[in-house]
Amino acid sequence: MRSLFIGRFQPIHKGHIHTIKQILAKDEDIIIIVGSSQYSHTPDNPFTGGERVMLIRQALLDEKLPLERITIIPLSDINIHPLWVSHLRSFSPYFDKAYSHNPLVKRLLEEGGIKTDSTKLLERSTYSSSHIRDLMRWGNDEWESLVPKGVVKLIKKHKLDERVRDIGETRTKR
Repeated sequence: MRSLFIGRFQPIHKGHIHTIKQILAKDEDIIIIVGSSQYSHTPDNPFTGGERVMLIRQALLDEKLPLERITIIPLSDINIHPLWVSHLRSFSPYFDKAYSHNPLVKRLLEEGGIKTDSTKLLERSTYSSSHIRDLMRWGNDEWESLVPKGVVKLIKKHKLDERVRDIGETRTKR
């Protein structure tokens, strides 16, 4: 069985890894769909599609997950909800079902005839990409404990944390 796991991964964090491990434990291969891949350099989408693929691959390597069972595909938005599932299918290998924690994405998938499933979330308020980006913006190094070590190294090597700070827009502290 092959399943989709859809997210923006801005950036990938240990909560995402927790979900990936749950899907693999169900003996399902995974197609990781990197959504909104055309967006970058904004407060909600600071990393490029290519950077996100790089960070995801590093996270999978850090966790020693079976790369032969995982495919990573960037997918741009088309911003036409009724056509999105067809767009998704045209960029993805065949799959049996999909996972997403986004209510709109789940609804679109189900309306498009795709079976959806769920996993248990890992401390959603802590392991949240928006929370991690906020910590980066505030200059709070706590974000480093929320993502795999290799992801931290790549973010720092390519000064992606600096980009997040430069872009700005902080939310109220959690």
